[in-house]
Amino acid sequence: MAIQTLQGILLPFAGTALGAACVFFMKGAMNQLLQKALTGFAAGVMVAASIWSLLLPAMDYASGMGKLAFIPAVAGFWLGILFLLFLDRAIPHLHRNSDEAEGPKSKLSKITMMVLAVVLHNLPEGMAVGVVYAGLLAGDAGVSITGAIALSLGIAIQNFPEGAIISMPLNAEGVSKPKAFLYGVLSGVVEPVGAMITILAASRVLPLLPYFLSFSAGAMIYVVVEELIPETAEGNHSNMGTVMFAAGFTLMMILDVALG
Repeated sequence: MAIQTLQGILLPFAGTALGAACVFFMKGAMNQLLQKALTGFAAGVMVAASIWSLLLPAMDYASGMGKLAFIPAVAGFWLGILFLLFLDRAIPHLHRNSDEAEGPKSKLSKITMMVLAVVLHNLPEGMAVGVVYAGLLAGDAGVSITGAIALSLGIAIQNFPEGAIISMPLNAEGVSKPKAFLYGVLSGVVEPVGAMITILAASRVLPLLPYFLSFSAGAMIYVVVEELIPETAEGNHSNMGTVMFAAGFTLMMILDVALG
C-alpha cells in the first residue's frame, strides 16, 4: 500500500513535468485558442474531482450523523474557500496574461510571481490527492484504491497542459528552454509535498477526515472560480473553454465511476 500511495501522489507531479517538457518540442508561444481549451479542461477536471472524489466521500464518511451528514462537508468546504482566499491575499503572485500582480506589494521578479501563481493553483490539488490516500489508508472512508488512482490520474491529465502553460510562455518571453522547463517542474513540486503533509495530518486525526476531504474540495473550487473560469471567459474563444470544461468534467466523472 505504501508503494501505491507513493505512486499515487507522484503521478500528478509527473503530469506537470511532462507538460513542462513541451517547451523542448513546441515552438513559439501557445496560441490563445489552445490556452482556452486547456484551461477549460483543467477547470472541468477540478470541479468533477471536487464532487465525486471529495465532497461525496466526505458525506459518506459522516453518514452516521444521519440527516446532518452534510455538516462536515459544508464546514470543510468553507474552510477551504477561506484558506485559499487568505493565501490569495497574503502571497504576491502574477497570473499569466496579466500585467498587474495580486497580493501584497513585492520586489519579486515577474517570473517568480508567475510560478507562485501556479503554486497557489497546485496546492489544493496536492492536498486533494493526499487526503484521498489518507482515507484509503484509514480503510473506512468510502475510498477505494481505484477511486484514489482515478483522482491521481485525472489531476495528472489536467496537470500536463498546466506544465506547458507555464513553461512555454516563459520561453516566449526570453527565458531559456531548460530554465523554463525547470520553472514548470518547480511549480508542480508543491503537489507531492502538500499531499504528504496532508496524509500525515489527516492520519493523526481520522475523525476529521470528512473535513479534510471537503476542505480540499473548497480550495479547488476557489481556484476554478477565481482563476480558471475568468480566464476562459475573457476575450475570444470563450466557447472553446466552455466545451473543454464539459470535456474535462465528463472525463473525470467517467474515471471516477469506471475505476471507483
